[in-house]
Amino acid sequence: MTQTLPCLHPNPGWTEAPASANPAAPLPHQVSDTVGKHCILELYGCDSTRLDDEAFLRDTITAAAKRAGATLLNLITHRFEPQGVTGLALLAESHISIHTWPESGYAAVDVFTCGDHTMPEKACAVLAEELAAGTHKLTSFRRETPSCIADSQREPLQEQPFSAAVTV
Repeated sequence: MTQTLPCLHPNPGWTEAPASANPAAPLPHQVSDTVGKHCILELYGCDSTRLDDEAFLRDTITAAAKRAGATLLNLITHRFEPQGVTGLALLAESHISIHTWPESGYAAVDVFTCGDHTMPEKACAVLAEELAAGTHKLTSFRRETPSCIADSQREPLQEQPFSAAVTV
């Protein structure tokens, strides 16, 4: 079964990405049995100062999303006392999350991207490099289309009119 869908993100939101010759014309993408790729990254022996620096981690997560070719929609972070940071990047394609333990030099990272135009492994490489990981473990797998919907025609949901019920 071969379908084409209009590209939801012909320009993944970065100014240096090449624009199509006709920006109004969407680029076709093939629908595959894979909905996305999920990377689980364990970082060991990291620079403890970087693991505890919320501003540095925000910049690094942003760079990681950019390198992966993803569209960053929102980024929230929280620094814990006495140490540690959790960050979550909401991507148009899914997410990047990081949880740090500076006292152990350890970070747990999750990168999940949907679509064929993103490369989550590149986001992982940025994070490992910028956090100066001594060693790392990367587990990567494809998220597959559930068999119960694999052969069905998938169309966007129709918007339902809003009706407010008022009770007194």
